[in-house]
Amino acid sequence: MLNKFLLTSFLLAACLHMKGQIPTVNLKDIDGKSINTGKVSNDGKPVIISFFATWCKPCLRELNAINEVYEEWQEDTGVKLIAVSIDEGANSFKVKPLARTQGWTFPVWLDSNKDFMRAMNVNMVPSVFVLDGKGNIAYRHTGYVEGGEAELIRQVKATIR
Repeated sequence: MLNKFLLTSFLLAACLHMKGQIPTVNLKDIDGKSINTGKVSNDGKPVIISFFATWCKPCLRELNAINEVYEEWQEDTGVKLIAVSIDEGANSFKVKPLARTQGWTFPVWLDSNKDFMRAMNVNMVPSVFVLDGKGNIAYRHTGYVEGGEAELIRQVKATIR
């Protein structure tokens, strides 16, 4: 009985965290500007946060697939995408050139110490979160399969209905 209670309590706590606001962590964007993650907003519209690494091929496929339809998504839903690199050390210097050569039109943040990654309980990349217009976590997904961006935009649209 105690085990069931503990399991239920753990699952409830996990669900509450899942639906909560994102934690506050100080990061920098690829241009060196300071960012406070707790102040992420998009004028009441949804936000996608995608954790990635330059060495992660599925991450790059996902971000490039989203980049191809990002302008259309913005017109349809007003969504804002933020890519968060978890690259450390020397690899963190590869992020800005990568974003430029890929033609990414969305903000890219650097989480070199993985503080935001840990605070969001991300264990692997790619990991994607959808925040509703109030900043609450509405959806979370880990991994990428080709065409997975269709489910992602469905989840974004579900937050604005």
